[in-house]
Amino acid sequence: MDFELIKKKFSSLTSPDERYSYLIELGRSLPAYPIGLQTPEHQVSGCQSTLYLSAELQNGTLFFKAQSNSLISAGLAALLIAAYNGQTPEAILKNPPHFLQELGIFASLSPNRSSGLAHIYLKMKNLSLKSFSLSTHFS
Repeated sequence: MDFELIKKKFSSLTSPDERYSYLIELGRSLPAYPIGLQTPEHQVSGCQSTLYLSAELQNGTLFFKAQSNSLISAGLAALLIAAYNGQTPEAILKNPPHFLQELGIFASLSPNRSSGLAHIYLKMKNLSLKSFSLSTHFS
């Protein structure tokens, strides 16, 4: 997913219904999530729905995978994945998702969905921290 394209598309949407529809579209676009990774360790706590998130460190950069039983939650994960996939753990840790405010996404989300979005990023941070610790320990 091209983050700049998503950002441009999102900023053109004016109503909450349009934004929810686009989030659902993003959620549907996520690749299949491996059944073997659908474990409590990969589950995002604090989400209203069941959402799994995992990361793989490749050549110093992280690549995320996610799956949810809610397309809106999957779309929120897809939005963050588009922003952070291929970034170093350090870059993810140093760059919180301020772009979400710019997109005005919180105006379209219920408090529970906003909290879930924060927990998705928190899980990404924790995975980044774990990967950063491993990569610096073995370098």
